[in-house]
Parts: sequence; structure tokens; C-alpha cells
Amino acid sequence: MIRLILGGARSGKSRYAEQIASASQKPVCYVATAKAQDTEMQARIEHHRQSRPPKWQTREVPIHLGEVLSDNNLLTYCILVDCLTLWVTNLLCEGENIAESRSDLLATLQRLQAQPDTEIILVSNETGLGVVPMGELTRRYVDEAGWLHQSLAEIADEVILMVAGIPVPIKPRVNNL
Repeated sequence: MIRLILGGARSGKSRYAEQIASASQKPVCYVATAKAQDTEMQARIEHHRQSRPPKWQTREVPIHLGEVLSDNNLLTYCILVDCLTLWVTNLLCEGENIAESRSDLLATLQRLQAQPDTEIILVSNETGLGVVPMGELTRRYVDEAGWLHQSLAEIADEVILMVAGIPVPIKPRVNNL
């Protein structure tokens, strides 16, 4: 089962994803993609760390997401990845091949999706609903995030758009959790 949860900043997407992970009754592996490059981001990361249940395993993976998801030890886990747009940012800033990284991620997810009882929750910012960015790098970021979301939505079992803390089902209908 792959769930893609999209939404704007402060839409409640991370909180909702964490509720789904908790309700899974499985051990949870929280895959964090954020990099602490300034004090404000360090504080955000620390807030997220403190708010997660202590029994959850955390893996901080800013670049090589496919590799950590390929870890066979996680097959019995509910895997929560937060957030894919930060991952895209990291790829852009590090000069990584985004198309190759996206293909690797999609192949890994499809392989995991074929495993019985595998549960993956992907969180990402829906950047395509905002103002069109003026700079080349920010336009590329929005394009890359949009292409990633389209590819993920195609393979996901569920796609949920968070609006003001309310889950809006996109594909197919959202159950209670």
C-alpha cells in the first residue's frame, strides 16, 4: 500500500501521515529528508523529532532515498517519508541527477508495493497551486516536484490532498485512516 499525501505549507499533511502510521499497528520507520542548514530549520527538525513517538525508528536521508527504502529489514514496517519536496530540493542543491533519482525511487516503490503487508506513506508539498516562480531554479524545482508527484500518483494506491487540516481524497476514496 502506497499513500501519497500532498498539501501546502501548514496544511496538516505531516500530522495526518503520522496518524495513519500510528494507526497501522506496525513498527514505524520515519524517513526524514530535511537538512539543517540554518538555525530556523534546525529548530523545525528538532520539533519534529520531539513530537514523534520514541519507539519509532528514524532515518535521516537527504539524498539517497531509494537506498534506504530498499533495506529489507523495513519490509514489516510502516515507512513514512517526510518530505519529498525537501528531497527534490536536496537533489537540486547537490547537483544530483533528478531524473535518475526519481526513476530509482519509483522502481524501489513499485518493488516494495508488490510485497505483502508493506505500507508506505509519502508526504510532499503541492507546490503547483501557488504563484509561478520568477527564477530559473525555482521554476525547475516546481517542475521537478510536479513531475515526481504525477509519477507517484500514478503508482500510489491512495492520493490525499490536505486542505486546512482536512484530508480530501483524490485517488481513490479515503477511509477513516
